[in-house]
Amino acid sequence: MSEHSVRVEWKAHPHIENAETYSRDHHALYSSSVSVPVSAATEYMGNGELADPEQLLVNALASCHMLYFLAICEGSGYKVETYQDNAVGKVSKGSDGAFWVSEITLHPKATFSSEKQPDHTVLERMHHRAHKGCFIANSIKTPVSIEPS
Repeated sequence: MSEHSVRVEWKAHPHIENAETYSRDHHALYSSSVSVPVSAATEYMGNGELADPEQLLVNALASCHMLYFLAICEGSGYKVETYQDNAVGKVSKGSDGAFWVSEITLHPKATFSSEKQPDHTVLERMHHRAHKGCFIANSIKTPVSIEPS
């Protein structure tokens, strides 16, 4: 199968708004040329200008779903011209008191440039297949809703 690695680097420095604590800013290095600046969510004293881990989880799920969907479309004779998704993840406190990403909703929208156009039923079926095949969706316990437009 495959293995995927990310290097996370953080160096101590004071929080920009509260010198009594540390900065949550750090970097995720995916390769020698790809580095993503990351912080905690603003609710946890993070920098709102940077990606946070919860956004990265939602991004991973949305990207995985999209890639699987594109493969299904190609194999079914549909040519996707554009695809966008305004995916949303919600953090809640569980019954055990622990916080978790309790819900993720994908809002995928694809446009097709081929003569062959999927109807609503076919589109829903392809998204369902993409969700079932998505490695990330198969790896998390969070319920995922897909609301294609």
